[in-house]
Amino acid sequence: MLELTTLIGGVREMRGLSDGSYIIGRGAACRIRLPFENVSERHAILTVRGGQVVLEDLHSAGGTFVNGEEIRRPVALDGTKVVQIGDSMLRVSEEPDETGRMDGAGAAEDAAGDGGDGAAEYEEPFEDGQVAQDVDSIPEPAEEDENAAAERDEQREIRRSVHRQIVDELLKRLDMKRLTLDGVDRDGLEEMARAKIRQIISEVVAKGRLPAEIDPQRLEEDIFNEAMRLGPLEDLIADDTVSEIMVNGPEKVYVERAGKLMLTDCQFADDASVRAVIERIVAPLGRRIDESSPYVDARLADGSRVNAIIEPLSLSGPIITIRKFSSKALTTADFIRFGTWTHNAAEFMRLCVLLRKNIIVAGGTGSGKTTLLNLLSGYIPRDERIITIEDAAELRLRQPHVIRLEARPANIEGKGAVTIRDLVKNCLRMRPDRIIVGECRGGEALDMLQAMNTGHDGSLTTVHANSPRDVVSRLETMVMMSGMELPSKAIREQIASAVDVIIHESRMSDGTRKVVAISEVTGLEGSQIVMQDIFVFKQTGVGANGKILGEFKPTGAMPTWYDQLAGRGIHCDAAMFDPASRKVCSLRMD
Repeated sequence: MLELTTLIGGVREMRGLSDGSYIIGRGAACRIRLPFENVSERHAILTVRGGQVVLEDLHSAGGTFVNGEEIRRPVALDGTKVVQIGDSMLRVSEEPDETGRMDGAGAAEDAAGDGGDGAAEYEEPFEDGQVAQDVDSIPEPAEEDENAAAERDEQREIRRSVHRQIVDELLKRLDMKRLTLDGVDRDGLEEMARAKIRQIISEVVAKGRLPAEIDPQRLEEDIFNEAMRLGPLEDLIADDTVSEIMVNGPEKVYVERAGKLMLTDCQFADDASVRAVIERIVAPLGRRIDESSPYVDARLADGSRVNAIIEPLSLSGPIITIRKFSSKALTTADFIRFGTWTHNAAEFMRLCVLLRKNIIVAGGTGSGKTTLLNLLSGYIPRDERIITIEDAAELRLRQPHVIRLEARPANIEGKGAVTIRDLVKNCLRMRPDRIIVGECRGGEALDMLQAMNTGHDGSLTTVHANSPRDVVSRLETMVMMSGMELPSKAIREQIASAVDVIIHESRMSDGTRKVVAISEVTGLEGSQIVMQDIFVFKQTGVGANGKILGEFKPTGAMPTWYDQLAGRGIHCDAAMFDPASRKVCSLRMD
């Protein structure tokens, strides 16, 4: 008979395993329950069939590890393989060891001791032969059994019912609209809401109406977040490892971690709860979402970008997509450490900003254009007047003299819209030293090019494009969208004269973001815009773990304006542009 040995919080448990499916997680319906915060509600599934044991991760937030390696596919288990899930360790064997302890886990048990925190750490590294291997020949794991699924659904329905009753009671007892009119501020409202929620839960517990498996403290926090904040999303927004949150209806919430998408155990009670969160985001910004305007762009207080779309356009229920901004401002050194670019490339980009070159940051969706634009903006001297123009204000500049402008959609009557193009035209009358447009996606491209060509050097913007060469075609198309019937050659002359540098960023297959090219626009020959690459990323292969291998290095081409640097009091070592040189070069200014 197979036996499962589990080490939970320093306590060893053993149980027999018969044929069937065993859901592992912290949920009350799981057959193998691991009560830790870093374990998902349904974390993994263990399938036993004919003496064979297969483990599969269920898109958990924290991952499932076998012999120290995170698994991506079903893995066959035997007595040599130790499973780590959160702060727990498991092993399947034919019979217990003579010592009754798991190989590789004994040190962790000793470290935890009686009353220890249960943190499982490997004292000795596993041998190469112990690394978990994917097995293609094993049968696919069976679906969870009907009883477990029914029990899980019943528990979820009970939780939803209790949730809804308490929220409804809270809304009755706490007249937020009246309190707001009476001058109660947000902090006061939140304090009163917490007190009321605590009181209602105490009444429910006293009457014996709260199921034993529901933690009152956790319930209080969940209801407070749903009533006053962003509900189940609060924990994900506070998680610095999450870069993007995608709500696909009430029951499916995905996040992006380290460039990879994964399903979380976060869920909303129903569609109405998702709609309430959307309303809570857009209302303070003076925006709306309803059947007549069923999608909206907005932002959170920290600058994170939000897009929401509802029925009838969305057939999957209310959808929310949140592009999070890091709570910690990333620096040039951080991007060098991430491998986004090299020190020399960063110094070249700083040089371009200081010389007031017009720069376009290009790339695909999610490639990091806005983050890079924010970093480049940080190189602008503090004594210059900067005007930023965005659909939803995301840029966070540290300079003291910054004016932030934000576009406005039409009102319910279809009037009052203020577009990016309107703001670009208006900002020219505001005496800007630098103009930064969050993204050019339409006719505003013509106004941006004209501004660059009429004394507003050093402007920056972003464009969706697949390569530096593609930027030129995209700009040409967007100028045509302005309604001005200009000949193609005249448009290209405008582009060649206005744009100095194009920085192209890409999201690689392993989830990392890299600057893959820094190119200079050198002019117009005939009807073609001429460009030269200054730095490029050369991919050399793919590592064993799928990590992209390569090197970001200069091409050997010198910028056409290099000879002008000395006259500007800037000293830049020519070795920066030598592909054979390994010298780390820094700018020096008189």
